[in-house]
Amino acid sequence: QMQLVESGGGLVQAGGSLRLSCAASGHTFNPYNMAWLRQAPGKESACVALITQCGSGTAYADSVKGRFTISRDNAKSTVYLQWNSLNPEDTAVYYCAAAHSGPYTYPNQYAYWGQGTQVTVSS
Repeated sequence: QMQLVESGGGLVQAGGSLRLSCAASGHTFNPYNMAWLRQAPGKESACVALITQCGSGTAYADSVKGRFTISRDNAKSTVYLQWNSLNPEDTAVYYCAAAHSGPYTYPNQYAYWGQGTQVTVSS
């Protein structure tokens, strides 16, 4: 069973920057495709960024393209989400997720999720 623990969320002002981290344990990290998902109030969860096992491939939702950067450090079993130019529409609970195959763009295709970290962007 893979465990994922997110950190780095909180309250930030619009226009600011933030970096989330997700530490994985319980399974060898390298074979997993990783993603960051988010669920805003009253909305379904959505995949905002994904990265392949070796980190050579990334993809982003249109709403975050150019502002978000996903990366991973396989030696540390950690995946990151860095973003700039935050806006209030980015307010959501952000989840780290892992899948042994894929990569996938739909949240329900990821077998493992973290507990989530709240990000609130004030205007």
